[in-house]
Amino acid sequence: MTHPLARLVAFACRRPWAVLGIALLLTVAAGIFVSQRFAMTTDATQLISPRVDWRVNERKMDAAFPQNGDSLLVVVDGATPEIAEASTAALFRKMAADKAHFRRVTRPDGGDYFAREGLLFGSIDNVNEATKQMIAAQPFLGPLAGDPSLRGVAGALDTMLTGVERGDATLADIDRPVASLADALDAQAQGRPAFFSWQALLADNGKGALAAPKRRLILATPVLDYTNLMPGEPASDTARGDARALNLDASHGARVRLTGSVPLSDEEFASLADHAWLVGASMILFMVVTLRLAVHSWRIVAAILGTTIAGLVVTAAIGLAAVGRFNLISVAFIPLFVGLGVDFGIQLGVRFQAERLDHHDRAQAMTAAAVALAGPLLLAAAAVCLGFFAFLPTDYVGIAELGVIAGIGMVIALAFAVTLLPALLMLLKPGAPQAELGNPKLAWLDDLLLRRRKLVLGLFGLSMLLSIASLFWVRFDFNPLHLRNPSFEAMATLNELMADPDRDPNTIDILTPNLPAAQALAAKLSKLPEVGHAVTAASFVPDDQAPKLAAIGNAQTLLDFSLNPFAPLLPASDAETVAALRHTAQGLRQAATGQDRPDTDARRLAAAFDRLAASSAEARAKASAMLVPPLTVMLDQMRSALAAQPVSVDTLPAEVTQDWIAKDGQARVQLTAAPAYRGSDAGLAKFVAAVRRISPDATGTAVSTQAAARTVAMAFVQAGVLALIVVSLLLLAVLRSVREVAFTLAPVVLSGFLTLGTCVLIGQPINFANIIAFPLLFGVGVAFHIYFVMAWRAGATDLLQSPLARAVFFSALATGSAFGSLWLSRHPGTASMGKILMLSLAWTLVCALIFEPALLGPQEKREPA
Repeated sequence: MTHPLARLVAFACRRPWAVLGIALLLTVAAGIFVSQRFAMTTDATQLISPRVDWRVNERKMDAAFPQNGDSLLVVVDGATPEIAEASTAALFRKMAADKAHFRRVTRPDGGDYFAREGLLFGSIDNVNEATKQMIAAQPFLGPLAGDPSLRGVAGALDTMLTGVERGDATLADIDRPVASLADALDAQAQGRPAFFSWQALLADNGKGALAAPKRRLILATPVLDYTNLMPGEPASDTARGDARALNLDASHGARVRLTGSVPLSDEEFASLADHAWLVGASMILFMVVTLRLAVHSWRIVAAILGTTIAGLVVTAAIGLAAVGRFNLISVAFIPLFVGLGVDFGIQLGVRFQAERLDHHDRAQAMTAAAVALAGPLLLAAAAVCLGFFAFLPTDYVGIAELGVIAGIGMVIALAFAVTLLPALLMLLKPGAPQAELGNPKLAWLDDLLLRRRKLVLGLFGLSMLLSIASLFWVRFDFNPLHLRNPSFEAMATLNELMADPDRDPNTIDILTPNLPAAQALAAKLSKLPEVGHAVTAASFVPDDQAPKLAAIGNAQTLLDFSLNPFAPLLPASDAETVAALRHTAQGLRQAATGQDRPDTDARRLAAAFDRLAASSAEARAKASAMLVPPLTVMLDQMRSALAAQPVSVDTLPAEVTQDWIAKDGQARVQLTAAPAYRGSDAGLAKFVAAVRRISPDATGTAVSTQAAARTVAMAFVQAGVLALIVVSLLLLAVLRSVREVAFTLAPVVLSGFLTLGTCVLIGQPINFANIIAFPLLFGVGVAFHIYFVMAWRAGATDLLQSPLARAVFFSALATGSAFGSLWLSRHPGTASMGKILMLSLAWTLVCALIFEPALLGPQEKREPA
């Protein structure tokens, strides 16, 4: 088959313009196709075949609860519980009304149901304590509810001071409200951020039974725009715009952040694009400089780059036609194609320059180079192609699709290398080299490798044994979250949520036929030491409702008139507010003076009230804005909590049940790990194993993370074994020597083990992204070693001094340095890919230039092949 390939090169040399025209037409057509059909997904869940058992269980769960798919989670943090609640409620209303951007909007930890029934979810002791606190605050609450204004605040304090004056209480009994109000007003007067919480005041500084959270959530299902590279960007931008319109920012005590599957996916594209100019510029610079050093001609560099780019565009078009859209793994065909395409170009370019020393005519030199290299290039391309196709039968769809595209790419790379590259060389007319392209200075190394052959092989053998021993410590991290930039908003927010055991995303979900079955399974699984909590729809029905409702009913009877005054006061005028402030300030001073110990907090608050009374109306409005809105929120929440009613599964609202009971009656059980099993891969594995022993059809994030690791590892084992078999059979069919097949593949296996050993030493885990370095290592390694073995069997000696060694060195350097620039990426997965690519290519080069010549040994006398 060497002769047809050589004749193809000769034809390209004779008809360069025709070949260039055909190549341009193909490239332009492919470019148009790519621009119109380009699609890429960053959904890591789609990297695994839907046929594997755990993916089947995932699809069943998704079919029962389709709303749990694409999600946008809005996290609202408030300086106070009231700000968090008010901000979330306002943003929820605005988002829920926007049907153009959000298909569904819910409040998983709030809303009318939890506002009304939330108190029932505490223990009986907690409910009794909470109602006792409310009743104790009645003298304070009544005036506030009747006049929720700055005048009312002053009036409530005045009422309490009257009790102190009568001897019913002491000034110490009202220490907390006096000190809290004084602190807030002083901070505001000094221009510092000031926020006031009535809930924290009543709940013993946020620690009692009435303590409320300062973080609230909104869960939305966004309308996705698939014409956008970031489909969720319009919805995310809308949510952020709504927050800005509502003044939900730091100056108003609120912080709004987005996370969830949709923002995380969109951030993946943004992370890949961040500093892409630096990565791209570094890649091009390294590639161009290395090519120039290899071939000593800018025109040959231009020809190689042009050939590589054209082949890449055509490969991208055929790849899209074959697989529909790229994924996080299959898009790595770019470094694979460029690495091996450049290798073919460097091999031909260096040999072409070497032949120019013997052939003045460029066409003759190019044809001579093709005759010498057609066999090795063809065999290398075929071996690499078969190696990539070995991933097709595996369940790792991401790498299987990469195998399809990269395998086809090898055919295209070789086709363009023997057609377009010769044509460009004829048209660009590079000058003749000035000197031999080999390196006679390496004669000593050639000699050393032969004289110390046993020592060299022994050292490499020892290195391989140590690398194999280190495999026990190779860390496989196939958690897709670890591929994301932790400093970006969505990922940083998710990491913060994961620290909260009640919001740990590493959960297990199980689908049961109905709610009774779900309750029975939850009760059984709750007994496992690995399980922390088991949640079903019934979990949203409080226990021990009768005594709790009785306590709440008593409190409601006592507080009803205070919280719901029959005739609330009319809004105060500014003059009335000033009078109330001055009157209360005077009362505070009198109360402090009448004590054995002058009370500084009372005096501070008196001074603050006097200062407000003497200030402008704007200052009083500002103080009112700090104190009154949270008061309104607190009073509304107390009214709702005291309106609690008996709850059953049948009376649960739809916004609760639709996430736990499917339309066909199937019910979901969700499990979280016990604290001892959170935060580590080993603990998570034990949690999953314990649950799956009872429920093999369990699914959820915890299951998929563990199962994906096993699926990926098995896929690489299967593909590795299959690749070795098919490539060995191909090499055996061509070389017809088991020994020479071993000479070709042994360095590839060695470089793989050395790369894994190095990963252990530097603490680099293998993940979904950087694992593609190993197919590249296999492809480049097989190609390099085929070149050396075929040159050796054809009678070549002094391999390191030859142009072949120069071509191999610069080919590895071009690929390694260029794609090592991926290390500069802000995307952790891409950066780790660049790191492993550079390491693997470095070991491939060492094995090719040091181990391979020592392994081949001195040339044997044989009949010419």
